[in-house]
Amino acid sequence: MDNRTQHAPDSETNQTPLPWGGAGGGFSRIILIGYMGAGKTTVGKALSKELGIPFYDLDWYIESRRRKTIPQIFAEQGEEGFRKIEYNMLHELAEFEDVIISCGGGTPCFFDNIDYMNQQGQVVYLRCEPEVLQKHLMMGKTERPLLKDKSPEQLIGYIKEHLQEREPFYNKARFKLDVSLMDNYEKISITVAQLRKILAL
Repeated sequence: MDNRTQHAPDSETNQTPLPWGGAGGGFSRIILIGYMGAGKTTVGKALSKELGIPFYDLDWYIESRRRKTIPQIFAEQGEEGFRKIEYNMLHELAEFEDVIISCGGGTPCFFDNIDYMNQQGQVVYLRCEPEVLQKHLMMGKTERPLLKDKSPEQLIGYIKEHLQEREPFYNKARFKLDVSLMDNYEKISITVAQLRKILAL
């Protein structure tokens, strides 16, 4: 069953939106979304270093809390089981203040996750061209359960089809930034500067 048609697991979801900066005048939460391989972790780490606030990768957080790798969770519980865990861990992590959070490629597309993220912080969609995503993902696809058995030709077709399904969710983000040309350190720095500009940081 596609979890996008299911009700969210039991959890408090109807929370009052936080003003940008939070009650204490800090940074509140910056949440990065986009397709796998777009560079969310790279951008998140670089922005974290510049702002001096913690960075959390949701997948890493799940692995730390569950003491299992994402592929292990997929193998044991399937995608449906993983998405329920992901939902709960997102709600846990998004309660932290003054943080940067990078989400998995599918995170915004299940349950009410994207609406919850918009409620909790400033959400940025890091947009990237399919051909660039394919190049990035070919280097590490064995670590990604949804990609490990795909040839380069199958992968580009999968990415394009997947993006078409997921972009309606991604486009709900308050901010969008194209990161297709982020292929060296200087361009990463430019991307972070652009991100700070659109977030007025």
